[in-house]
Amino acid sequence: MATPSKTPPGADPKQLERTGTVREIGSQAVWSLSSCKPGFGVDQLRDDNLETYWQSDGSQPHLVNIQFRRRTTVKMLCIYADYKSDESYTPSKISVRVGNNFHNLQEVRQLEMVEPSGWIHISLLNQPISTFMIQIAVLANHQNGRDTHMRQIKVYTPVEESSIGKFPRCTTVDFMMYRTIR
Repeated sequence: MATPSKTPPGADPKQLERTGTVREIGSQAVWSLSSCKPGFGVDQLRDDNLETYWQSDGSQPHLVNIQFRRRTTVKMLCIYADYKSDESYTPSKISVRVGNNFHNLQEVRQLEMVEPSGWIHISLLNQPISTFMIQIAVLANHQNGRDTHMRQIKVYTPVEESSIGKFPRCTTVDFMMYRTIR
């Protein structure tokens, strides 16, 4: 059983994007849920607002399915959970599965979270995985809660090195504006 790498409360995974080593690719996928209460679905899970959340509505396991149109390299997932706000709705045990479709998913990580507060960074394996589908399964909640809340999920791919030459990473906004050649 793996333990997630925790960041301090409020540490935003967008800081990783600013380093130029990863890129968020969740918008390239089709998202689906095993269930949701009206007004608490995929839109709330992906809206970049930590005050909104997905709320499941049914029996466990609760599933988040992320399907890509083509084989996609995924380095890590980031999940925002807040035990203080969500209490028994907060996931305590999560399984991450990858595969080509629903019929051949393989579990790559299972982790337990103890009263999480903030962003949880989940590396899939020691190296990025090339896959068509990711499934996040909430296997258990704190205090044996039935439904679950997830506030945000981000999916990251590694940024490929330039084939033109080795240039230093451009991390300031001014440099990033001019880092590509047309």
